[in-house]
Amino acid sequence: MPADVVDWEVARAVGIRVSPKGPVVSRQRADEVVASLREHAVAAVLPVEECTGLSAPADAPPAMVVDRAGWVTSNVESFRFVLSPVLDRVRLGADEPGSVARAGSRLTAMQLGVALGWMSGRVLGQYEALVPAGSQPRLLLVAPNILRVADELGVDERDFQLWVCLHEQTHRTQFTAVPWLADHFATEVRSLVAATDVPVAEYLGRLGAIVRALMKAMRGVGGSTDVLKAAMSTGQRETFDRLMVFMTLLEGHADVIMDEVGPEVVPTVGKIREAFDRRRAHPGPVDSVARRFLGLDAKMRQYSEGAVFVRSVMDRVGMSGLNEVWRGPANLPTQSEIDDPAAWVRRVHG
Repeated sequence: MPADVVDWEVARAVGIRVSPKGPVVSRQRADEVVASLREHAVAAVLPVEECTGLSAPADAPPAMVVDRAGWVTSNVESFRFVLSPVLDRVRLGADEPGSVARAGSRLTAMQLGVALGWMSGRVLGQYEALVPAGSQPRLLLVAPNILRVADELGVDERDFQLWVCLHEQTHRTQFTAVPWLADHFATEVRSLVAATDVPVAEYLGRLGAIVRALMKAMRGVGGSTDVLKAAMSTGQRETFDRLMVFMTLLEGHADVIMDEVGPEVVPTVGKIREAFDRRRAHPGPVDSVARRFLGLDAKMRQYSEGAVFVRSVMDRVGMSGLNEVWRGPANLPTQSEIDDPAAWVRRVHG
């Protein structure tokens, strides 16, 4: 019986084991935070729709408030789904010694688990855009991280919760209000993965780089791209570049919307943004090393570059003009247009 190239249960267990602990709160306090996040997730829907001019389906499932273990489990399942085409092709066969197969499977799983465990302590929320057919994407809010960051920033807790929910609800609105967006994203990611075709003998030596590359695509991170793209075919590099630009647009759009709703919705939005940007710009020494290793330093640039593009387009043609970007894949910006928003406006609006 061929062995799985990735031991998914090991990946999940390692991710949960290395996830940061805390903050320690009473059961009553935890229940209050969960209830508050659910309340704010609902409250964020209308401001996002009014600000963006996009309407998400009314029957969307409620947001899921999860702990770090829940976030790790969700992402392990997403990786399993997205990686399945290439893993089915390179699954270790009977000609591989059982001990070698198991060791390689566990080593790969441990690498993925450690990365997910570290990230689970930093992600505030996520919309599950990549799920198997028949499964319904969920909006996840990672309660311990939201609670911890609000405390570290010294900002109003309820305002911060709503501010985070505005960002994540914007992502859900993007993927549910724009009919083609989810399929386009899934097709691009799976095209990147499916194009990976290497001999089994070489696979274990390269799987770590492939996993990290996929993580960057799924999480919208473009760090270490020169090294990663050196192992890709021309077609893969083109797909990877498109994914990075696509995620820059989505993250920039969400970052702008969470501020555009203004102090009438989030009274302390100015203080929150200032404190949050300061935290992004000055990570601790351990976080700095981890960011570079995982490519998350590039994600920080992605937020800012995307936000500059969105604001620049809005200054020229307003929100309705910006919304032409959602008309179809042909209207998505290129990297050169991210760098020069006026060029996108000329191409799309004439």
